[in-house]
Formats: sequence, C-alpha cells, structure tokens
Amino acid sequence: MDAHELFELSPHGADTFVGIGPQYPWGGLYGGQIVAQALRAAAATVDPELVPHSLRAYFIRRGDHAEPVRYEVDRIRNGRSFCTRRVVARQAVGAILNLEASFQRAEPSVDIETVGMPLNLPSPDELKHDSWSDVFDRCWVPSQHLPADGRTGAGRSAAWLKANGTLGDDPLLHICTLAYLSDDLPTDAVVRAHPMGLEPEEERHGAQFSASLDHTMWFHRPVKADEWHLHDFTCHSFVGGRGLSIGHVFAADGTHVATIAQEVLMRDNRSK
Repeated sequence: MDAHELFELSPHGADTFVGIGPQYPWGGLYGGQIVAQALRAAAATVDPELVPHSLRAYFIRRGDHAEPVRYEVDRIRNGRSFCTRRVVARQAVGAILNLEASFQRAEPSVDIETVGMPLNLPSPDELKHDSWSDVFDRCWVPSQHLPADGRTGAGRSAAWLKANGTLGDDPLLHICTLAYLSDDLPTDAVVRAHPMGLEPEEERHGAQFSASLDHTMWFHRPVKADEWHLHDFTCHSFVGGRGLSIGHVFAADGTHVATIAQEVLMRDNRSK
C-alpha cells in the first residue's frame, strides 16, 4: 500500500469518511496513519484554498487493523482567513483518536527561520536504509554525528525519512504524508533520555512499555514528503511516566518545514 492508497477515504454520509490501513508488524494500527487520515478527512470539508497549519491529536485507544476506521468531522468554525475542524476516529470499541486541525488561507508575511539543521551530517546515500513499512524509507543518523549542544533536551535521535514512490503535485497529500511519518521518531528520543538508555536499533525484549499519548504538529513551509527530510528529536522532560519529545523537520537544503511535539508514556518493566 502506498501513500495514495493509504489516504483514500470513502464518504459515508455527511462529513463522515472511512479509511483502512495495512497490518503493521506489531499488530494494531500505527498512530501516524490515524493522524494523517483524520487530517485528510478534516481537509475534505474545507475550502481547498486553505491549507493545514497545525493539528493536535489525542490517542485514546489502540486501533484494530482488521476493521476500517470511521472519521466523523465537526465543522467548528469557518472564517475568512482560518477555519477549524474536529475529527473523532472510531472503531467498534469506540473512539480511538480525537484530532483538531486549523487551516489558513495564504497571506503575505516575512519569513524568518530561527532553528537550523545540524551541519555535516551523513547523507542518506551514506547510511543504512531500514524501515518497518513499504510506505516509507528511513536512515538513522548515528549518535556520534549528533552533538548534545545546539539543541535543548536529551536523548537526541535523528533520521532521514521520505515516502516511497512519487506523490505528485497535491500539497495536501504531501502534508498528510508528513503527518504519517511524524509519529515514527518521538518515542526514540524519550527512550534514549530514560535511565534505561536503550538505543532505537536495539531489541528491547519487553524491558519497557511505551505508547503515544498526544501529538501536535505545526506546518511552517511547503514540504515534498517524497524527498528526504531530516527528523531531529530530543526529550524535554520525563515525569509521571510521561516523556515530552520535541522535534524539527528539515528539507535536505536545511529549510525548517515543520515542528512536532509528542508526549510518550513509558514504563520500565524490568522491576515487574
């Protein structure tokens, strides 16, 4: 299944859409898929001249890959410059995700970038490619190329990511695909910052339990999700079993295209 198929939603009544997803290696559904499909459903009720600039989602229950997901859209507000949508994703068990997204009509403004991509990183051509899905390709950046200075937080984790295949010229498809990819790295920064000190490449053998609690994205500049982008994350806090992971997404030329924040629940199972 490619990104085109993954984000094809079927209408099922007024402001209601149904999507499906592949079976993932761990069973259940991938959070990034539900976020991206919910964003796509929200966008289907918005004037195409308005594009997503932010979203906030809460993961409520684990999804089941064996059944479709129903996306119910609430048209919270329609304005001249901005509009807001709320989407509830449901399966037989009940709500599995709640998402709110805001859309903006293009307007002229100064363009100021204050966060820079780390320098002298190996390119994807120099790194090992690995991924758990045929939807995208991924190359981890080794830790020795990620200095602790220059970023707030700990557990720095970075990788090059891109969708496989060609996505075409639809900006919304590229934004939804970036939303899909955005859920891949946040947990790894929390894992690296935790005293357990596990690396994302290591087998964890049940030593820890983790789950995404919420997910926020800000889309700053146009993105081509079928080209390589660097996702660079650090953990900014860990308390109450919750780690806050914040990341920046950069195009290969260094353009800062998006910012991501996710709170991750992580429990140490070694003492149990």
